Amino acid sequence: MKTILIIEDNDDIRESTVEILELSGYKVLQANHGKAGVDLALQHKPDMILCDIMMPELDGYGVLYMLGKNTDTAHIPFIFLTAKAERVDFRKGMEMGADDYLTKPFDDIELLNAIETRLKKKEKQAEFYNQSLDKLEKLASGTGKGLAELKAVIAERKVRHIKKKQVLYYEGDNAQGIYLVLEGVVKTIKLADDGRELMTGMFKADDYLGIHALLLDEPFTETAEAVEDSAVCLLPKEMTLNLLNKYPEVGHQFIKILSNNIREKEEQLLELAYNSVRKRLAQVLVRLNKQLTDTDTFKVSRDELASMAGMATETVSRTLTDFKEEGLIEKKGSQISIKDLNRLTKMKN
Repeated sequence: MKTILIIEDNDDIRESTVEILELSGYKVLQANHGKAGVDLALQHKPDMILCDIMMPELDGYGVLYMLGKNTDTAHIPFIFLTAKAERVDFRKGMEMGADDYLTKPFDDIELLNAIETRLKKKEKQAEFYNQSLDKLEKLASGTGKGLAELKAVIAERKVRHIKKKQVLYYEGDNAQGIYLVLEGVVKTIKLADDGRELMTGMFKADDYLGIHALLLDEPFTETAEAVEDSAVCLLPKEMTLNLLNKYPEVGHQFIKILSNNIREKEEQLLELAYNSVRKRLAQVLVRLNKQLTDTDTFKVSRDELASMAGMATETVSRTLTDFKEEGLIEKKGSQISIKDLNRLTKMKN
């Protein structure tokens, strides 16, 4: 029997939720304010926590923060119950490590579906970590103690699963730390004054996002969005800066990452400024083929290609058709297969 802790100061909502959960076969613990909820969580280590945001004494954010600091409770799936649906509340909670939101009033099916989904993901998390150990080894390649400690920090962090098209953070958000992609693909984008979207980066497993914002102590300058269902973990700002200050080899690793990012952006700017439509799109396909897969096939939408190449979607469609007729690619829906990488690479301007 799974144990669920509900922390809610509204008696009617708390009692009705407890009734639903008990009828569904769950053991339920309940608290009517944040401090009592933290005590129950530390004492009983429930399988799931449902927590209101706006409460006296200690609000939901405070509960999440205190439980996240404790290694015994940091891994427990955490769902906020809130009557507030503003974007800022969602962003703040997700950045702090919340797993999901339920906006009040919610019905029985919505509540149970959210709980069952998160419990299933928790069961798969151990398997996921085992699969990602080889990836984490790459991050700590080398002989320095700092890199080994960095690996340990990553392994202890909570995995956050984000769905396709879900935003990880928005341009202008304060950086809470840096994100490491464990699985899937995340893109960064900027919006021009006329509303057009420019894709500035594509990040896959083992890539970091937000290093420059962390080091400059400035808000994010881009918006990060999942291209496909992905998994990331957040390395908190203070923890990461301590590692950088303490271990030079960790700093050297991040300098290399930043240098590669700068070089890629310089190449992208030159392509936008000087290359023809055909050459720009060819170079985008070559870059995606290198970044996203070990094979010659990957998935990308026309809109994403347009934002990467600085082109209109209609122009992308026409050019892809030309490439297909010339035997350079094969295309089925959003799936593209590279047939002649050499000719794409050497495309004349």
